[in-house]
Amino acid sequence: MKDIIEISKLLEAWKDDPQSIKKAFVRLKEKLISKDHTLITFKPRPGISYSLRATVDNPNFRERPLFVMIDVVDDDPENRWLSVCFYGDMIEDPEEKGDLIPGGLLGEDGYCFDLYEADEAALSYVEARIDEAYQKALSL
Repeated sequence: MKDIIEISKLLEAWKDDPQSIKKAFVRLKEKLISKDHTLITFKPRPGISYSLRATVDNPNFRERPLFVMIDVVDDDPENRWLSVCFYGDMIEDPEEKGDLIPGGLLGEDGYCFDLYEADEAALSYVEARIDEAYQKALSL
């Protein structure tokens, strides 16, 4: 409940932006919330990032605290952007749109997809990676 309140506070204070990053964040958040067996946590660090993390309620997936992390990068609140990250072994990146981050996702290799605007093709690509990571987390 606390996490939902914190997300609501962020969204209420976030002015609409010309790049529609707020709308992109809401779209990805709603996608996660709509998935069965998904647990959401939110870690606000104003001035740095707001981190939305999703995991699944699967005892076989307990060794990892998330299957996706969506960070609202807040170093410039007037020009926020999203970094959507996955463990490297949880997704494929067939179009090589992500950045490989060695040891960068909670100490493990990961892929991050940075969104500076709400581009439909980029959002759809990231949503497909979310679906992929979710299915893998459930099937372990």
